Amino acid sequence: MEWSPEQRRWLVKVLQPERTVSSLPGGGKVSAETCAALLGLEPETYRAELAQSQKGAREAAQGMLAEPGFSRMLEELPLRKSARIVTFGDSHTADPQSWAVILQELVAAQRPHDAVSVAINAVGGETTTHGLVRMGNALLQEPDWIIFFIGVNDARTQGPNAGKTLVDARETARNLEELRSRAAQGTQARRLWMTPPPVLEDRVSKHWGLSRFGVHFRNEDVRRVAEAIRALEEPTVDLFAAFGAAPPPELFTEDGLHLSLAGQRKVVLELMRTWSRVQ
Repeated sequence: MEWSPEQRRWLVKVLQPERTVSSLPGGGKVSAETCAALLGLEPETYRAELAQSQKGAREAAQGMLAEPGFSRMLEELPLRKSARIVTFGDSHTADPQSWAVILQELVAAQRPHDAVSVAINAVGGETTTHGLVRMGNALLQEPDWIIFFIGVNDARTQGPNAGKTLVDARETARNLEELRSRAAQGTQARRLWMTPPPVLEDRVSKHWGLSRFGVHFRNEDVRRVAEAIRALEEPTVDLFAAFGAAPPPELFTEDGLHLSLAGQRKVVLELMRTWSRVQ
């Protein structure tokens, strides 16, 4: 099948085979050729799209460092030298130009002598239930900070006439509490949470890629996930509130679910505003 440039970009951004298979034996050695084949792309096309995404993240970091006051927030983050940060989430984090990739670029540029590391533990499409499976791997990294950005897929419905979300709201709350408990018992890591932002419901329902799989979202369901995260009463970046009830369309890709580079930049900005104030 011949994909348009927009479709190719979406496939690389959203499906992320390199992260989906990373937990398998040998998953860390998956070649670009294999990833490209899984997406139905030529290897050169896959590499070019990936490189373009990474370039966007790098340029986003450079632009943010040039903004008044931003570098000060970055310097004020409660991070010791050689601190290990684990970012834990779904496609919002696994995106090759995600907020986590931008964060990697920021700490490398602004605090090069502090040897701060940012690890990305994220798989597109996963729910908080999947997160429980992956949590052990995150703890093995002995992080100083775990930044949780997971839960939007709990609010997903899938299939014709589907009325039930993938994870019930009460189960989401239990899963989040379990993630917190495991992190508290398994490490000395401090925790910071981000709520999912709202989605553009109409775009989601009409998108060629998401509609193919019967994917739907209602902001009413996303809001319940955000409420469950707030209820943990730990440091929280409330993206659901920050994006607003009618978020600017330019913060999203054409599918209305995944964030554009502008949206990822906003995530980083909101993260810095909250994190730099944590004592």
